Amino acid sequence: MKGLLLACTGVLILTPDALLIRMSGLDAAPLVAWRGLAMGTLFLVAATLTGQMRLLPRLVSGAGVGLVLAQWANAALFAPAIAMAPVALVLIAVATVPIWAALLSWLLYRHPTRPATWITIVAVIAGVLLAMSGKTDLAFSATALFGVAFGLGVALSLALSFTLLRHNPDLPLLTAVGTGSLLAGLSGFALTTPTEMGSGTTWAIATASFVVLPLSFYLMSEASRLTASVNVSLVLLLETVLGPLWVWIVLRELPTPNMFLGGVIVITALALYLWHLRRRA
Repeated sequence: MKGLLLACTGVLILTPDALLIRMSGLDAAPLVAWRGLAMGTLFLVAATLTGQMRLLPRLVSGAGVGLVLAQWANAALFAPAIAMAPVALVLIAVATVPIWAALLSWLLYRHPTRPATWITIVAVIAGVLLAMSGKTDLAFSATALFGVAFGLGVALSLALSFTLLRHNPDLPLLTAVGTGSLLAGLSGFALTTPTEMGSGTTWAIATASFVVLPLSFYLMSEASRLTASVNVSLVLLLETVLGPLWVWIVLRELPTPNMFLGGVIVITALALYLWHLRRRA
C-alpha cells in the first residue's frame, strides 16, 4: 500500500506535464534537452549527496544497463512522439504500459499476473480508449505512424524500468535514472541550440523539467520497489485522463463527454483494484 500511495502521489504531480509542454511552445529537440539535462543533473547531484554514486559499478550488469537505456529511451521519445502524432494517438500508445509491464515481469522473472490485474488492465484501457474516442485530431499519416511508434517505445521503456527496479533492489535508483536522463538530454542538446531552448515560455518548461518530472518519476520509481510494476503502470494511466483537465482549466479546452466518462471508468476501475489489493493484504 505504501508503494501504491507513492505511485498515486507521483502520478498526480505528473498530471500538469502535458499542459506545461503545450505552454512551453518548444519543438521536440529543445524539449528533450531541457527535460533530460535538468532531471539528469538533479538526480546525479542527489546521488552524490546521498552516497549512491559509489554504487555506480552495480550498473555494469545486464539489469543496470537495461535500466539506464530504458530511462534514456523514456526521456528521449515522449517529446518527439507528441510533435509527430496527434496527442490522442500518443496517449493511447502510452496507455499500453501495464500490458508491457505484465508481459516483461513474466518473460524476465516468471512473475505471474493475477486475474484481477488483467481485468483491471482491460477496464482501464477501455476507459482510456473511450476518453480518446471523442477527439477529432486523430488524422493519420506516415509521420503519425512514427509518433505512435515512439509512444509505444515510451510505454515499453517505462514498463522495463519499473520491472527492473522491482526485481533488482540493489540497483542505485538515483544514479541509473540520472544517467539515462542525462544521456537523453545530451542527445537532444546535440540537435538544438541554446537560442532555440530559450525561445519558448521559460517558466513553463523549467517547472516541468526541474520540479514536475524529477519529483514524479522519483516517486514512481521508488514505488516500483514496493509493489508490482504492473500496479505502478496502472496508476500511471491516471495521467492520461487527468492531464486534459489541466488543459481545460488553464487553456479552456473543454473535454468531450467521452473524456469525462472514460475518466470515470479509469478512476473507478483503479479505485476498485486498490480496494481489492488492500482487502487481500
